[in-house]
Amino acid sequence: MAVVAYLGLGVMGYPMAGHLKNKGGHDVTVYNRTPAKAEKWVAEHGGAMALTPKQAAEGKDFVFSCVGNDDDLRSVTIGPDGAFHGMKKGSTFIDNTTASAEVARELAAEAEKLGFFFLDAPVSGGQAGAENGVLTVMVGGADDVFETAKPVISAFARMVGLMGPIGAGQLTKMINQICIAGLVQGLAEAIHFSKKSGLDVEKVVDVISKGAAGSWQMENRHKTMNAGKYDFGFAVDWMRKDLGICLAEADRNGAKLPVTALVDQFYKDVQAMGGSRWDTSSLLARLEK
Repeated sequence: MAVVAYLGLGVMGYPMAGHLKNKGGHDVTVYNRTPAKAEKWVAEHGGAMALTPKQAAEGKDFVFSCVGNDDDLRSVTIGPDGAFHGMKKGSTFIDNTTASAEVARELAAEAEKLGFFFLDAPVSGGQAGAENGVLTVMVGGADDVFETAKPVISAFARMVGLMGPIGAGQLTKMINQICIAGLVQGLAEAIHFSKKSGLDVEKVVDVISKGAAGSWQMENRHKTMNAGKYDFGFAVDWMRKDLGICLAEADRNGAKLPVTALVDQFYKDVQAMGGSRWDTSSLLARLEK
């Protein structure tokens, strides 16, 4: 059993912290910007709550975070009352936020100065994956730190992989989002084309999903897309944030992402339609407007 803190109890962090407590059997303290959410978590799972990230981090072996973006991450780590001011020597900070590789490297350098370790560890699998404890975790950091942290991370994960040095986890998550963007757009166009051709979408997908066209998106999203229902997954606002990170990194490293840039603009159109909180499969709604 480890002594753990979790910072950020959103749709991902809330169940992830729960798995650390109930499946992992760890002693968990939680912090959330809105204390009522932390109070609810403690009432449901036990453990304890803290009023600041610093207080949550004090004396902990591992401190996790899952917040909105780079600025939110800096706020809960190096900001006033941030967790880095309370971390003990030799402990490990594990960030599950989808953020930039740049901020991961920045915070890892600061952690090293202060005598503890840092891992960037963004996740994939969405809200359902978090609730079911079957996320994929892409980690950047030192081998020995990873091996120590892996058993704890595994409480909410099906796959935990070390991708390389600090920042490699975030870079891998960017690749994950690049792949998803193209897949969802392709699936949206395929369903749209099927309808326009007068074909039965269910019959079409039943056949092509068994061949080279099959994908997780096709298997798990085609029915809701065909029904025009878009409240089953990762929100458009979040995807645009993630694609913005991908495109900014591409500007730095010289990668060419023409399809990703185009799909990002398609999601911008969905936002303009009022679909900011629809899931990413709502690209079909844009084609059908």
